Amino acid sequence: GRNIMANTNKNGKSFTKNLTMVAILTAITVVLQIVALVSRPFLPFSITLSLFPIVIGAALCGPVTSSWLGFAFGITVLLSGDAAAFLTVNIPGTIITVLAKGTLAGLAAGLIYKLASKVNGYFGVFCSAIVAPIVNTGVFLLGCKLFFMDTITSWAEAAGSPNVGSYIILSFVGINFLIELGVNMVCSPIILRLINIRKKEG
Repeated sequence: GRNIMANTNKNGKSFTKNLTMVAILTAITVVLQIVALVSRPFLPFSITLSLFPIVIGAALCGPVTSSWLGFAFGITVLLSGDAAAFLTVNIPGTIITVLAKGTLAGLAAGLIYKLASKVNGYFGVFCSAIVAPIVNTGVFLLGCKLFFMDTITSWAEAAGSPNVGSYIILSFVGINFLIELGVNMVCSPIILRLINIRKKEG
């Protein structure tokens, strides 16, 4: 009877800890996206910082949590007006693309961490940190192809760009992708440290 009670209490505490962690990471994801949006007028390029807490969620709580954080990231992008230019062109296409790219980036980060961490913790974090921005960018490019190609082609022509592909890379993806990847790489040791602390507390 005591063992059952102890296990129940332990599971209850573990659930509460996980719930608290998810709430904190969700708040960080939202705040980082808002910070990126506010800082945009002062920078020559777009930045996305929200993939960092998604990778933390993948490592600490698993793919379900990281998928949720990616979804929360997508909701914040839509509500903040960050996707306004695309919403004026195709509302359903924008919603699908934005939510899919965040959610799938989170899911991929969680699944890859689960597999790669069997080698060791740092390798898991490293792979997860690489996969998140690749999937986020890849799904965005797919969304552009499916829903916005005609519009982007006209934007490219108006900008005097002879190649639509290079216009997409230079205008929407290039530097942002490198920053996402760089931030995740730099922060990987921090994530590993958080995992080690969590394990000691557990």
